Amino acid sequence: MSAVFDLTAELIRRRSVTPEDAGCQALLAERLARAGFIIEHLRYGEVDNLWATHGEGGPLLVFLGHTDVVPTGPADSWQSDPFHPVVRDGLLYGRGAADMKGSVAAMAVALEQFVTAHPNHPGRVGFLMTSDEEGPTNLDGVRRVAEHFRRIGERIDWCVVGEPSSKQRLGDLIRVGRRGSLSGTLTVRGVQGHVAYPEKAKNPIHAFAPALAELAAERWDEGNADFPPTSFQVSNLNAGTGASNVIPGSLTALINFRYSTASRAEDLRTRAEAILHKHGLDYQLDWNLSGEPFLSPAGGALRDAVVGVCRDLCGIEPEQSTGGGTSDGRFIAPLGAEVVELGPVNATIHKVDECVSVDDLQKLPALYQTICERLLV
Repeated sequence: MSAVFDLTAELIRRRSVTPEDAGCQALLAERLARAGFIIEHLRYGEVDNLWATHGEGGPLLVFLGHTDVVPTGPADSWQSDPFHPVVRDGLLYGRGAADMKGSVAAMAVALEQFVTAHPNHPGRVGFLMTSDEEGPTNLDGVRRVAEHFRRIGERIDWCVVGEPSSKQRLGDLIRVGRRGSLSGTLTVRGVQGHVAYPEKAKNPIHAFAPALAELAAERWDEGNADFPPTSFQVSNLNAGTGASNVIPGSLTALINFRYSTASRAEDLRTRAEAILHKHGLDYQLDWNLSGEPFLSPAGGALRDAVVGVCRDLCGIEPEQSTGGGTSDGRFIAPLGAEVVELGPVNATIHKVDECVSVDDLQKLPALYQTICERLLV
C-alpha cells in the first residue's frame, strides 16, 4: 500500500513482547544503513537499543520510540491474530499498531525521505529505539542509553517522541512535558497477636490509618500554569495472615506521587516521612524515582515547529498538554533536550483489538519529515 504501511505491518508481525525486540531493530537498522545512517547497537542485559545517526556537526534532532509491546491478553478475545496485521474499515489492527510501531515506521520512513531530499542537510538527525519501554523497570533501555550519552558527551537539542498523543484526530494533542513519578514501598511494623487480646498486640493497620488519612488529604502544591497539582495515591495496601482471628504483624503499602515542576522529589519524600514520624509509626520506606518532571517551554523551536506542523498539515490547532503518565522522554530531557510527543490516536493502546487509522498512518511521515525541515533546513 505504501512504505509506511508495509513497514508497520512487518513490525506488527514480529512478536516483540517486552523486553523482546524480535528482530524489529535489525529490520530498521538495515533500512537506515541503506539510506546512509551510521548504526550502533547498544545492548544492555536483555534489552536491545538502536542508535542511528546521519549528518555532521550542528544541532541534533532525535526521533525516539520503542519496538516492544505489551502482552496481548487472551488471543481469542481479538477479532484476528494480534500479530497478523489486518485492515478492517480503514483501520489497521495488531498489537503495537498505535503504541507504537506505526510511529516507529513513520519516523524511519520520514528520515529516509529527509536524507534523500537533503543529503547534505545542516546538523544531524538521530533515530533511537529501545525494547524496554513497556517493561516494569526500564533499567536497560533509554535510561541506560542516556547515561552512555552523558559519558561520551553526546548532546541532544530536540527530541520528538512517537508516543500516541492524539485523542480523536491526528495532531489534536501534543505532549510538551510530563509529570515526574516518585514511588515508595512502605512497610509499617506492628506486633502480631490474637484479635481477642489487642492489648498484647499492635495493629499496624490501625496505626497507619490516621497517617494515611493525612497523606491523602495533604495539599502537596498548587501546580502551575503548565501542570496540575501534585497527586498522591496508594496503589496497593496489604496486611493480614489469612486468618480472621490474627492481628497482623506488618502492613505494606505501595504509594505514588505524580508531581509537577512546582515540587521536588526530595521535598515530597521529606514531607511524607514527616507525617509518618508525626504519627509515631515504626516503618521502613524505600523510594524509587522513575523520572523527574520536564517541560518544553512555550516559544521553544521544537514546540513551535510541532504546533505549526499540526496546524498546517492536519488543519488543527493542537492542545499542548503535560497530562498522562510517563514516557522515555523523561530520560532525554535532562540531557538538555527540548522534548515533544506527537503520534497517532491513543484510544485503543494496550487494549484488545488495538488499531490505528490507515489514513493517519499515511500522514505521519510527512509530519515528521516537515519537522526535520523546519528545524534543520
